[in-house]
Amino acid sequence: MTTEIYLDGNATTSVLPAAIAAAADAMGQRFGNPSSSHATGLKAKALLDQARACAVRLLGVGDGRLMFNSGATEGIQTSVLSALVALRERQAGGEAIGSLLVYGATEHKAVPESLAHWNRLLGLNLELYKLPVDQHGAHDLALLRDVAPRAALVCTMAANNETGVVTDLAGIEVVLAETGTAAYWLVDCVQALGKLDLDLQSTRIDYAPFSGHKLYAPKGIGMLYVRAGAPFTPLIMGGGQEGGQRSGTENMAGIAALGVVLAALERGDTFRGHEQLEGFRARLADSLRAALPGVVFNNPFDKSLPTTLNFSVPGLASRELMDVFDAAQVRVSSGSACSAAKAAPSYVLDAMHAPLWRSAGAIRMSFGPLVDEATITDACARIERCGAALRASCLIPSERTAVPHDGLLQLGVEGACSWMVLDAASRSCIVIDPLPEMSARIESYVRCQNYQVQAIVSTLPNAGRAMLIDVLGRHFDSHAETDVYGWPAHAATVALDDGALVGAIKLGAQVLASVSGGAGGELRNYLLGAADGARLPAGAVRFAFSARPAQDALRAVSAAQTLLCPTRDEHNQFCISMAAEPQAGLAADAQLDSAALDAFLHAHPDAMLIDVREPYEFAAGAIAPGAAGSVVRSVPLSRLAEHASEWLRGEPAPLVFFCRSGNRSLKAAQFLRRLGHPHAYSLVGGLALAPLPLAA
Repeated sequence: MTTEIYLDGNATTSVLPAAIAAAADAMGQRFGNPSSSHATGLKAKALLDQARACAVRLLGVGDGRLMFNSGATEGIQTSVLSALVALRERQAGGEAIGSLLVYGATEHKAVPESLAHWNRLLGLNLELYKLPVDQHGAHDLALLRDVAPRAALVCTMAANNETGVVTDLAGIEVVLAETGTAAYWLVDCVQALGKLDLDLQSTRIDYAPFSGHKLYAPKGIGMLYVRAGAPFTPLIMGGGQEGGQRSGTENMAGIAALGVVLAALERGDTFRGHEQLEGFRARLADSLRAALPGVVFNNPFDKSLPTTLNFSVPGLASRELMDVFDAAQVRVSSGSACSAAKAAPSYVLDAMHAPLWRSAGAIRMSFGPLVDEATITDACARIERCGAALRASCLIPSERTAVPHDGLLQLGVEGACSWMVLDAASRSCIVIDPLPEMSARIESYVRCQNYQVQAIVSTLPNAGRAMLIDVLGRHFDSHAETDVYGWPAHAATVALDDGALVGAIKLGAQVLASVSGGAGGELRNYLLGAADGARLPAGAVRFAFSARPAQDALRAVSAAQTLLCPTRDEHNQFCISMAAEPQAGLAADAQLDSAALDAFLHAHPDAMLIDVREPYEFAAGAIAPGAAGSVVRSVPLSRLAEHASEWLRGEPAPLVFFCRSGNRSLKAAQFLRRLGHPHAYSLVGGLALAPLPLAA
């Protein structure tokens, strides 16, 4: 499984080989400036005219304008500027204009941002009005009918970039005609090119921007249609290129490449037809249903482009789904790639009235009309592999009981964290400081591995236990008598090195001891280690848990190697050392790129490669054993504290952490360095930039 499967076609596409050749020809044999009158320039102009003529025929431009530009964002800016300048001129001439700039609630962000920008700069001070959509993504045409008489500009899209939902353009046109509105109409046609039949001259559409890179042309080339008679103001003035409509020397390589794609569309011999694409989508949907129980599709297939699926899975965040697909070399998206700096709830699905778990957990899977049968077959197999990896990691329901784990597990959200102490032999565990947001995840983990929860304890009184108790069912004795921290009333006792006799819960070979945390007795700390009979020696305490750093309070009952695990972790420290204050930063030489990694591993054959991705990522796309000649271990960040305690003993071996992109591995290396490990390193860019051999 070494080749990637690209299923993010709504974000961008690869470039058609014939288009690459055409771009190379435009930069080589036909490199001339189309504004030049000599033979070299005339050759370039012929290429320009040929591409434009094809676009005019294909899109049904008629007597309208068709200009080449850098892409849809420029086209939207030009359209909005043109409409608003005309509105200002009409207003200055004493004509009454509409007061509303209407845009669909699911529009690409480029539209409302452009409206706000030019509305402010031109001083029109019109009201931006967001037109609602229903649960299927369809615009509220009844409401549009109400506001159309007051509209100055109406902005909709032909098909949505996140869901693929196709807009009822004919219905909107009827409303605009029947209400007699003088509003201009902008339609974002980016996702329509090559997927919907377009005859622009037969519509009322005033402006229609396009981007080449959404359909196998390079980035940086696009088109703008302007209806005959619609107002137009150039965004860029200068040498008068594109008939004075868009100055600046034309991007001839991009235009040549786009021209080849448009010619292929016109011929109809290159791209898959609608029916075949629908069949491919149906196969992907069936594989998702089989692999991911409870999957919900957020777009109605009968009202969407056949190349787009948008789905959510109960209990899974979009980041987790993204990571497992990426590990399997399947490239998908958690939203619009044009605006996604980090995973966040989808404003498109929010507008479609989807519940938060669906909008926050949504994944977009999209492909272009060049996709073939073999790619879809391989994608379906990898989807099933992703499902198996998630089941094995207890993230989705499984009929089988998973192999139980030993040790310490950290579960965090927004700087807070819960801890689980696990014992595989007895299939029992203890939960420390359960976060309400983690209740479902903890319950799934307990149920999947058939653990019995011996105790649910907190470092603060009456803190966050109720929700978890409610969902654990038979896996926890909710009737057992406890104090306000959840500590069992009839726990055993152990003696600590300061002479105190404290409560203790035995968990396999270890005990968890309860210790007063000071602050007037309000705080509770916990110590985890191997007891020596009825004693828990300080030197045997591996971990201490507290609501806040408590080195001084715990120094007499712990050792220098004890790791203090807080329930707040805003700075990704995981744990801190009882021995010393945290050290600053990560040395520059502790980050290795691909070339430096090879040299490092040859110089340090005892080095361990540590994959800090989550277990489901490792299972979906594991690194081959012995990759680069070194031992490879899977130690996710959630289990890093457990292993750090081991790595710090004796003479530390070199550790090279890696993940998908380098972010998590950097946190891991910083953590070990802070604890005093001198040979912890991070692979810069992760597997994305420095791929290691993948297991078959």
